[in-house]
Order: sequence, then C-alpha cells, then structure tokens
Amino acid sequence: MASKLLYQLLCLIALFHLCISAPLALNQLQSVPDLEKSMYTVIDGFPCVRLLNIDGEIGCGNPGRDKVVAPVVRFKNADQLLQKSTVLLSLDEVESFFLRLSNDSNLLRNIGGVLVGSGSNIESKLKGFSPAEKFPQAEFSPYQSTKHQWNPNGLDILRNAYNFPVFLLSENSTVTLLESATKNEARKNAYTKDFAEFNLVMQTTKSGTHDSESCLKEGTCLPLGGYSVLSAFPALNSSTKKQPKPIILAVASMDSSSLFRDKNFGADSSISGLIALLAAIDALSHVNGSQDFGKQLVFVFFTGESWGYLGSRRFLLELDQQSDDFEGLNSTLIDTVLEIGSVGKAFNNGVQSFFTHSTGVSAATNRTLDAFQLAEESLNDIKILKASATNPGIPPSSLMTFLRKNPQTSGIILEDFDSSFTNKYYHSHLDDHSNVDSSAIVAAASLVARTLYILASGETTPSLSTIKGISVNSSLVEELESCLLKCDPGLSCGLIKQYISTTGACPSHYVGVMAEEPSSSPDLVYVSDISRFLWNFLAEKTSMPSENVASECTSNCTKKGALCIKSEIKGKGVCVVSSTRYVPAYSTRLKYEAEVGWKVLPLNSSDPLMLNDPIWTESFWATIGLRVYTVQDATYDRLVLLAGLAVTLLTYVATVATKGFIIKALKRD
Repeated sequence: MASKLLYQLLCLIALFHLCISAPLALNQLQSVPDLEKSMYTVIDGFPCVRLLNIDGEIGCGNPGRDKVVAPVVRFKNADQLLQKSTVLLSLDEVESFFLRLSNDSNLLRNIGGVLVGSGSNIESKLKGFSPAEKFPQAEFSPYQSTKHQWNPNGLDILRNAYNFPVFLLSENSTVTLLESATKNEARKNAYTKDFAEFNLVMQTTKSGTHDSESCLKEGTCLPLGGYSVLSAFPALNSSTKKQPKPIILAVASMDSSSLFRDKNFGADSSISGLIALLAAIDALSHVNGSQDFGKQLVFVFFTGESWGYLGSRRFLLELDQQSDDFEGLNSTLIDTVLEIGSVGKAFNNGVQSFFTHSTGVSAATNRTLDAFQLAEESLNDIKILKASATNPGIPPSSLMTFLRKNPQTSGIILEDFDSSFTNKYYHSHLDDHSNVDSSAIVAAASLVARTLYILASGETTPSLSTIKGISVNSSLVEELESCLLKCDPGLSCGLIKQYISTTGACPSHYVGVMAEEPSSSPDLVYVSDISRFLWNFLAEKTSMPSENVASECTSNCTKKGALCIKSEIKGKGVCVVSSTRYVPAYSTRLKYEAEVGWKVLPLNSSDPLMLNDPIWTESFWATIGLRVYTVQDATYDRLVLLAGLAVTLLTYVATVATKGFIIKALKRD
C-alpha cells in the first residue's frame, strides 16, 4: 500500500515540474509578433495582379474574398492532385505547366496557388522565356499579316486570366519553399504539412466588377497610364514670326511589361533604346550651332506602350486637338519619325550590327537611310543593314500608331534584329541588365546622335570631320544602365539623385496607374520616378545656355519658357529655358470629369486612335502577402481531442478512486 502512495506522489511531482517548465520554455516569446514569427515564415515574392479591359480580366488573384491556404507540392509530383494545392514550379517548367493547365480540368480544379522559383542555375539553361505573344499586340498592326512570329519564344500567357494567385519567388524564398515541398513529400502520411497562405484578394473580385467599364463606375480600379515626356532641341519659340521648321521626331519607350508587376526591368525590350536616345541627346547638347539647324529636333519618351500603345495614341490625339502641351508643334510639320527600339544585343561576329525597319519608300525615308549610311561611315566596327524585304512590315513599335493614324507617315525603327527578336526574354522578368551589352547601346547612341545631326542640318550635308566630332559619353551609358536596370544602386545612383528625390531604389518599368486628373502640369506626387528624372534630365540637356537665367527657384521661374529643374533635392533648383513637357498617357476612350471621375467614351469606329482600344485598368487591393506555416491534419486534431477527453475522464475516475482509497486508509489508521 505504501508503494502505491509513493508512486502517486511521484506522478504529482512530475506533473508539477511540467507545469513550471513549460512557461520557462516560452520566456523567449516576448510578444504576439514574436509568437507569429515563430509560427509563420513571411515569403519574399513578386505577385501577378489582376488587370482588366473592356472585354474582361487578365492576370491573377484569389478566386474569392478570402485568403487561399494550400499545401506545397512540386509540379513534378502534381500528377494526381486530390486537393487544392500550392504548386511550386521551376522556370523551365512554366511552359509545360500552363500548357497542361489548358488541357487538364482536374489539375485546374485543384490549383490553390502557383509559386515560380528563381535561380541562376536554371535561368542559364533556359533557351528562352517570354510570356508575351508571338506577335505582341498584333491588333494594332497596320498590316494584315499578323501570323508572323516576331517573338518566337512567346508563350502567350501574359494576357490570360488565372483564377488563382501566382507569385515569383526570390532566390532565398525559393530555397525555403523547396524545403517545405520536400518535407511534405517525406512525411506523406504524417500528421503535419507545410502550407502556403496567399493574400491576393482583388477589389474587383470582391465587388463583382469584371471589366474596365464596370470597375471604373464602381471605383474598384484605376486606368493604366502615366506621363510621357516631350522635349525639343533647340527650345521651341512659339512667339517667333519665322516659318516653322520641319520636325524630326525621335521617340523611344520608357515602359515594359512582365507577368509579375514589380519585377519589370525591360532591359532590351525597351530600356536599351531609351538609354541610347538619352546618350544621343547628351552628345547633341555639346554641339555648337543648333539654332541654325534647318529642321527642328523633337524627342518623345512614351509610357504605356506595352499596354495598347497608350502613350503614342494619346500623344497623337492631343497633338490633333492642339492642347497646351503642344504649343509650337503641329502634326503636319512632322517630316519623319525615328524610333529607337531594342538595341542592346547588336552583335554579329564581333561587329555591332543594327537593322533599319522602314515604313515604305518616300523621299523622307530615303534621306533618313542616307543619313544612317553617312553616320555608319564615320564609325568603326558598326554595320547598318536594311531589314529583310520578306518581313510583313515593321515590328511591334510605337511607329505602328503613327501608321494607323496616317499610312503615309515616313519613319524608321532602329533595332538589333531583322525578322525576329534576338531578345529571348522579351517582356519577361529575366530581361535585366545581364541581357544587354553597354557597348551595343553606346554604338546605337553614336549612330542615332550623328544621324539626327545630319538630318537636322537640313539641305547642307555636314563634313565627315564635323560628324566625327559628335561623341557619345560611354560612362553616361554605363551609369544609366546601373540606375535604370539594377536594384543596386538603382534609382539611388548619383546621376538620378542630382535631379530628383526617389520613392525607392529598385526600378520597375511597369506603366502604373492614373491616380488623379490628367494635367500638363501634374502634381509630382502622381508622376513616376522615371518620368520625373527624364523631365529634369531633358530640360537641362536641351536648354539653351545663352538664354538660361542664373537664378534659384522652388517651383516656377518668372521668365517665359523657363523651367525650374532639380528643385526636389534641397527644395530649390535652377531656371533653364527649355521646351520640355509632361504629356498624359492613358486610354483614348477615357475622359476624366471632376464630379464623376473616369468615364468611358462611346467607340468612334472611324477614329483609328480609338479603334481596338482595350481600356486597360488595374484592380485595387488592400494588402498583398505570402507566408508559409505548418498545419496539423484535422484527423490528428480530432484524435488529440478524443485522447484529451479520455485522459480527463480517466483522471477524474482515478481521482475519485484515490480519494476513496485515502479516506478508507485514514479511517483504518
């Protein structure tokens, strides 16, 4: 009897020890956030978000109003999914996954979310990865042959709608999720699994507004758009009584697109051309005698070109309407359009080879081709070739907009390809700084600067020695690459910090949204870092030193035609005389009304600038997040509950029995 009492006493001591040791183990958790950190792993990633147009939706998002929670599995083990699952893909599996998704209803039904991994080891093995179409934005083509494959690596998944969340993982997060998937495979029949939780709830999904017209009406989205930047060299003088000069219009795009909204460098897709044109403008700014040019140089950097050519279509519409942005300009004065496209991969057996794609045969086009030829002769190891006559027409470009507006437009696009893109990562998150070569961009900038100078000189062809004196600053090109195509230093680089205060370091060339009423003098809070940098840079480079006012300013200058640049840095800047302007870029079928907001205009099928306008918008969202945590199987939870109830019942019975035993023992004593 005494041994039984001793045994029960030892049990009570052990229980007491457990009760006091558990709180000691939890002493490291000082707060609720500490507890959350111990339970949840927050994952770094870039989301695919919900976009809308006049016909419906594209992009990604949670299927309903709630978060999505699903166990992590690798795609190679996704043959027989029996429940909603988070599928982990490597980049080389993306094509086969989306192809299978379109043909396998069972797989589609059991997709909870998709995670796309990153890793240089996989990326180096890829033959190509482009989520865009094989003929990007073919609906805006000025010609009928839209079966041509300008983008042979195109997967055509960028414009599809996916009713599940999709994230691109960072390299560190890829390792974390791979570990989770491997654990789940190892403990297939275990009671715990690692789950991914997606918070990618789109406001348009919650409100049931599934196209641009309805979401704009209900206020659950905003139009895609931003601000293009225009500048003239030399500055325009609208008060002069002289006959206006013919215009040489040099253009480039400042935006790109990607399946993942904020992982969007567009290095060769568009930004190589932007950098080349900026470097060419810098070179021309050092040339004497620009006031004596026979023709007027006008530069435009369009935004929104990846989304229905928003920038160029709005530009031509505003130009026709002669809004305040276009004082001193007229569409009838445009002699030729020179577009700088993808120029970052121009290599052929050690020679920088570029191709000219022209709109057709005209006197203006021939003059431009002759100017390119003369510029080529002034440079070493650079070759200019005409694009193949078998091409159906010009490649996807802003020049398409000009041709749809006026089929007689004379224009040339400078590219690093002939019949198909050399860029195997077109409109992909992989189109970063490693996908371009700075020497190719320097070569393109040199060609463009000298060609523009020859064209602007008018009837008198400058001497070869004069042309050779126009030199591009290769250091500027390299710095622009570091600023616009890398996260380090990115927008924190010294060059950009000379002009503006940035909102972040890592550049993204996604077009963004129009968050306020469009204006030629917008509130700078609503203007992107890239647009503001271009405005300041161009205003300085195209200003006339002899006319500049050596005075400080905070926002405006008193002299007519003067602009206040670099005022963001220390709250004060300097005044320069320049014709640099912001030009709103948004759908030609939208109008902003103060009391109503955004209104969709009726389609005018006779207006080529309205035709095929998709009216792109982006859904609102509250927060976007992704995290991973371990979840116990519900069956196990129920077993634990039953076991707990059984232990409680047995404890109660044992307590009653022990109590009775002790009472009897005491009575005997």
